[in-house]
Amino acid sequence: MSDRQWAALMRGDESYAQARSWFRFYEAVRGFTGMEHVLPAHQGRAAENVLFGEIARPGLTIPSNNHFDTTRANIEFFGAEALDLVIPEGRDPHALHPFKGDMDLGRLEETLRRLGRERVPVVMCTVTNNTGGGQPVSLANLRGASELCRRHGVPFFLDACRFAENAWFIQQREPGWEGRPIREIVRAMFACADGATMSAKKDGLGNIGGFLALRDAVLADRLKHALILREGFPTYGGLAGRDLEALAQGFEEVQEESYLRGRVGQVAAFGEALKTRGVSILEPVGGHAVYLDARAAFPHIPAERFPAQALAVALYREGGVRGVEIGSLMFGKTAADGRFVPSAMELVRLAVPRRVYTESHLAYVADVAGRAVAGAGSERGYTLTAGSPFLRHFTARLAPAG
Repeated sequence: MSDRQWAALMRGDESYAQARSWFRFYEAVRGFTGMEHVLPAHQGRAAENVLFGEIARPGLTIPSNNHFDTTRANIEFFGAEALDLVIPEGRDPHALHPFKGDMDLGRLEETLRRLGRERVPVVMCTVTNNTGGGQPVSLANLRGASELCRRHGVPFFLDACRFAENAWFIQQREPGWEGRPIREIVRAMFACADGATMSAKKDGLGNIGGFLALRDAVLADRLKHALILREGFPTYGGLAGRDLEALAQGFEEVQEESYLRGRVGQVAAFGEALKTRGVSILEPVGGHAVYLDARAAFPHIPAERFPAQALAVALYREGGVRGVEIGSLMFGKTAADGRFVPSAMELVRLAVPRRVYTESHLAYVADVAGRAVAGAGSERGYTLTAGSPFLRHFTARLAPAG
């Protein structure tokens, strides 16, 4: 966090209800979302749990560009189907498309027409698309998805974890938005939505926290009662006053163009460093991380032996670098007939902590990755020995294959 955020911690009002820190947090969130109803939570997955606990149930489908792991798990825990509708380019690590996070509007329209309002309680869109490589969603696509939802009477929500980074890519890449202020683009993004969930550990620049924001007072009231049961009183939602203060400050700082230029620029430079060392990465590089293409690095390891997990282990063994598998361990499924259904891509995410690493740190990571990939021939993959039904990659145990 910044010095201004650490200073804000000292202003934390720890009153149980109606603390001054709550009002600062509320005004900050309402300011960039334009939504009147704000429910704080201790982190994003808690906000998702409150939302889907009320609206998801067996027989329902919740489409998105790509649901991330906690979102998908919360939807499936309550019995609904999490449906991914990202554009085809979003499933190709090497397709050079400026907005690979875009939703396939044709498939969305077909889904809404086929299932109807009764079976689709909400449509989500993740900005940026974490599962697909931190890829942005264009404002034109957000508006198109919003219009389809309104036509079919379905609420449209943002999973807004990295809303500011998404706004930066819109400013840099989308015709008609060149040079427009980030805050204006952010407001235009949220104007498309009826609600939003957020893990504020991302573009809140905080160490903990999240929220639900809504326009619908009736739904907000239903969720408020669930929030009290699971998180806490609606003016703190599982957060200390000092956390609310730090996040209110972070929401302001994350929309500063100097911050975004440095943040996204550092990640792009890291991607180039990896490429020069012969490491295949997902391109174009996203805003918060570089994603290594494990399928390209370890083409001899089949999906059921988790090539992305093998690469993640190789990175740690080679140089103490910790990334996360985003492949068939995280998203693979076993079909009803026993057939293994792999993830669309086999990626390892090297997320870059904001305002922490230097160029030399990232050069070291690139060197480690280069050595790990160079030793690909000795890798055989892993087999799963234990795993939970939901979010198994958090606690799974694996053994070397062969």
